[in-house]
Amino acid sequence: MKLIDEASIFVKAGDGGRGCVSFRREKFIPKGGPDGGDGGKGGDVIILTTSRRRTLYQFRYKKLFNAKKGTYGQGGQKSGKNGEDLIIEVPPGTLIVNADTGETIKDCVTDGQSFIIAMGGLGGKGNRRFSTSTNRAPRYAQPGLPGEAFNLKLDLKLVGDVGIIGFPNAGKSTLISRISSARPKVADYPFTTLTPNLGVVSPDWGEPFVVADTPGLIEGAHKGTGLGIKFLRHIERNRILLHLIDCTAIDPEDPLQSYHAINYELAGFSSKLVEKYQIVVLNKMDMPETDKSAAAFRAAVGNKPVYEISAFTGKGVKHLINELSNIINAPDADTDTDMDTDMDTDDND
Repeated sequence: MKLIDEASIFVKAGDGGRGCVSFRREKFIPKGGPDGGDGGKGGDVIILTTSRRRTLYQFRYKKLFNAKKGTYGQGGQKSGKNGEDLIIEVPPGTLIVNADTGETIKDCVTDGQSFIIAMGGLGGKGNRRFSTSTNRAPRYAQPGLPGEAFNLKLDLKLVGDVGIIGFPNAGKSTLISRISSARPKVADYPFTTLTPNLGVVSPDWGEPFVVADTPGLIEGAHKGTGLGIKFLRHIERNRILLHLIDCTAIDPEDPLQSYHAINYELAGFSSKLVEKYQIVVLNKMDMPETDKSAAAFRAAVGNKPVYEISAFTGKGVKHLINELSNIINAPDADTDTDMDTDMDTDDND
């Protein structure tokens, strides 16, 4: 299914039913008095966050959502029926924004959470409510109040524990297919990945965690170049970032060029992105001459830990998974600062 990650919709809660003007007329009770019932309350529009939904695809064609109106009051002091609530399901990670004001209404993150986005109108009072000692036969009743209505913008930002970032063809799709059951398209040309992919990783210990593979970034992405801003915003949701670098593309004269370029794009989009905990992984270590490129990168980057893997052969991948698990599952993990430890990458897992 194609990822639909933005949608604009109009929601309208139900109007309240109007009150009834009625008088009790029964044999032997000539002065029965007013007995008009109240109108029913209009239905609310409720947003429900559920993992049953994975995209905003349902809003691709349906744009208008109306809850039921309350029914009119009736004679015999019978109140109208309340309008049925309308429940709109959205996937976790959906940001609800008032399209007219730009105000963020709700950030829907947790599965099962719900809230009323538009309140239904109250029903009008029937004429029995207006009977007094000086006005025993009121011939009027209230109309129902209108339900709330809003133009909304829905913005889906995928939620992952680890977000894989890097230039096109760094091997992000190969890595996520290696460490999880996700099967994104893998090819040797840029922008193979056109939609974000989520995969669940099961380490040797600790809770499984979710990895998000987002399309490759290029220079100028924060200004909209390439797939640009469309996917930079997905990266915001991830707890930590895995910066994947193609070791075969490292320039010995400027080994940190691609590393700095990606971080520049992150900073250009949001300062929060560069503050996220980030680990650096050199990929394609099965290729010739990559040892020299990796050594040049390590020397240039200083004390920052660097992991070396081959997503294609699996070399170093198991250790990487366990290291990610250590970071994510540690009860006192501080993911806002760099790690001080490295790992052995001379394995052949």
